[in-house]
Amino acid sequence: MNPSVLLPAFISFEEMTVILLIAVVIFGPKKIPEIARGLGEGMRAMKKATEDIKREILDSADGIENPVKDLKDAIEDTANDVTDSVSNPVKDFKESLDDAVGPIKRE
Repeated sequence: MNPSVLLPAFISFEEMTVILLIAVVIFGPKKIPEIARGLGEGMRAMKKATEDIKREILDSADGIENPVKDLKDAIEDTANDVTDSVSNPVKDFKESLDDAVGPIKRE
């Protein structure tokens, strides 16, 4: 790896030390913990906001899925009812015909 190539997400120990020294010189040793605390609170707030947005999107997606599922179930129930109502008269007619023809076949 070429040492002159800097990776944006990678900071070496030496670079981190230089950044910390500059921060101590600019802000003073007493302000560094306050700054770190503020950054930590900001990161927590950002994470909480991200989780809230994610939860809201998932909840709204669940709200959309339920009416579609209810409609699908209603259509399937109606189709089953229609199938039952169509097959029952045919079945009843066949049974009536068998009852009427049965004694004739036996004789």
